[in-house]
Amino acid sequence: MKQNKYDDPKFFSAYEKMPRSTDGLEAAGEWHEFQPLIPDLENKDVLDLGCGFGWHCRYARENYARSVIGVDISEKMLDKAREKTSDPRITYLKMPIEDIHFSPAQFDVVISSLAFHYIRSFDSLCEKIYDSLKPGGTFVFSVEHPIFTSRSDQDWIYDEEGNRLHWAIDDYQSEGIRDTSFLTENVIKYHRTISTYINDLIQAGFHVKTVKEPRPSKEMIKRVPEMKEELRRPMFLIISVQK
Repeated sequence: MKQNKYDDPKFFSAYEKMPRSTDGLEAAGEWHEFQPLIPDLENKDVLDLGCGFGWHCRYARENYARSVIGVDISEKMLDKAREKTSDPRITYLKMPIEDIHFSPAQFDVVISSLAFHYIRSFDSLCEKIYDSLKPGGTFVFSVEHPIFTSRSDQDWIYDEEGNRLHWAIDDYQSEGIRDTSFLTENVIKYHRTISTYINDLIQAGFHVKTVKEPRPSKEMIKRVPEMKEELRRPMFLIISVQK
């Protein structure tokens, strides 16, 4: 059974109050490094895996993509995406990312934001994405950084006064399920190493173009001072590959 916490009312209520949910891409701490990796979208067919509220789908159409398909497991997320979208060239599909099945060479660009650490089998997904891309097509995605996902207790180590001392890493080489807390308890994530992400992509046939461990921008830190803490360890990993 694939977990779908986003349709849990308590979880969804907390998620839709997050800045990236209310304010869109500009409120996402990694967007300033993700965006430049997205190729020219004019007249391109785009797939967004784990599309959530549809921010990336609408961005693609604002940049003249020919068609966009957004996939998400959550009905609540897709309801919100459809509410925010009035574009007939954007199609939203409810299904788990792992279950996608598209025609060979259907897309020019595949993107995904912070979704793949929720799926069990990244290697088989890479193969599906590779098959669905046109020759020369681009696949760009972000995940929670393996430094962040290595421990089930995904939090800082604090002193007795509640000050953040450091970010601990443990069980890094032990890949698999992590039962974590994110907005609510019992959120299942899958930890894998940086080398596994990259090697699964290479084995699927991709050419790795760029690997990023984004830092918050100066503008983001100025707007949200607590984001300065994110300079102490990478929270996200972004990878761009080409077929």
